[in-house]
Amino acid sequence: MVSRLRVPAVLVVAAFMLAAPPNMATAQDRQPPSSLAQLEYSFAPIVKRVAPAVVNVYAQHIVENQNPFLADPFFRQFFGNVPSRQVERSLGSGVIVDPSGLVVTNFHVIRGASQVKVALADKREFDADIVLKDQRSDLAVLRIKGAHERFPTLEFGDSDKLQVGDVVLAIGDPFGVGQTVTHGIVSALARTQVGTSDYQFFIQTDAAINPGNSGGALVDMSGRLVGINSAIASSSGGSEGIGFAIPANLVRVVVASAEAGNKAVKRPWFGAKLQQVTPDIADSLGLKVPTGALVASVTAGSPAARAGVKAGDLLVSVDGVAVEDPNAFDYRFATKPLDGTAQIGLIRQGRQMVVTVALEPLPETPRDEVEIHSSSPFRGATVANLSPALADELRLDPQAEGVVITAVAEGSTAQSIGFRPGDIVVSVNDHKIERSADLERIADSGSRSWRITIRRGNQQISVMFSG
Repeated sequence: MVSRLRVPAVLVVAAFMLAAPPNMATAQDRQPPSSLAQLEYSFAPIVKRVAPAVVNVYAQHIVENQNPFLADPFFRQFFGNVPSRQVERSLGSGVIVDPSGLVVTNFHVIRGASQVKVALADKREFDADIVLKDQRSDLAVLRIKGAHERFPTLEFGDSDKLQVGDVVLAIGDPFGVGQTVTHGIVSALARTQVGTSDYQFFIQTDAAINPGNSGGALVDMSGRLVGINSAIASSSGGSEGIGFAIPANLVRVVVASAEAGNKAVKRPWFGAKLQQVTPDIADSLGLKVPTGALVASVTAGSPAARAGVKAGDLLVSVDGVAVEDPNAFDYRFATKPLDGTAQIGLIRQGRQMVVTVALEPLPETPRDEVEIHSSSPFRGATVANLSPALADELRLDPQAEGVVITAVAEGSTAQSIGFRPGDIVVSVNDHKIERSADLERIADSGSRSWRITIRRGNQQISVMFSG
């Protein structure tokens, strides 16, 4: 079982930090210890230097009490008036990555939070604003409010240079017992099937990680940030030597978007659907082993299409770095800087080729986001015009068109009917819905009967209402 590492009502400091003592081997010159003296090196100076850049993140959530018995006067006479809303508090960790007070943490730590606080290593507490949330990578960026100082930071390392066997340290507050330092090695790279992020390319480590470490830092032997801890694999709920961290090179992309003032992460858009290469597909392509990412379809007008990528192509590398599967390709391409180009190696009908793909963000068009207030099945729903950029945010098909529900108010008519964020409104009362203004106008028509068709995932659902 893969578990995220947020811990309710527990003080959490989750960061892993180290710096190389004098004469210790560099990341480029890895060597096993050759003497007892080398084994007696202490990580204490490293921890002391980097710990101030690790913070606790306190998130406060308002939870609606959905128990139907609480509305029944008969039960209230026994249990009293139980509040319909309750405050739930949880704690995670974060890492200061900019001296102005920019903090990176996990998205799941602050999901749905109405208030966020940050506690420094010196026990001072500050309110924090959520600058950017990116569910796709399970990352979020906060900014400390009301501070007029330069904060200690962790420098980014190059997570692509990590090798299996490299030593890493973890500093955190597992289970709220107090700051704890653990060390271990990188157990594996490019782990998939973790299930906490769309980008399945995790660093696996055996450094003891437990609930409470979400948003903490994994650092290399130079004291650089190489990952943000996100999940553990555990049957007991505690550390069993299998922890997962989001690579720092992906974290860097999210932080850069926040620093640029964006409300959403700007990533390069490739514009093709990819599929896994199975042993049968590999055999049909004449491959000795199943590797690479097979192009299933290409979006018209996308960077991939303009570069000449075609359905049936086998993508095998990004800027000379081999990719073993679609997850590896997505990660390698998503971590490229915008406004440049990437050299994509591919195989087409047995012939090796290299094409140049522009690194462009997903196209954005005016969203014209509106909340429906009129008496209709959509009352309480917020809708917007779909664009490839919005589709990416909502994890929808980038080729989808029309009007999408982006939010549903608690207790609203739309919620009671069962509409969800991500539902695409296809038609209402036999009128095709192409713009949010179309839906707003029809919802305000005063009709007493409704024929609604929506698309949810791969399903098209038609419903009727009257009255």
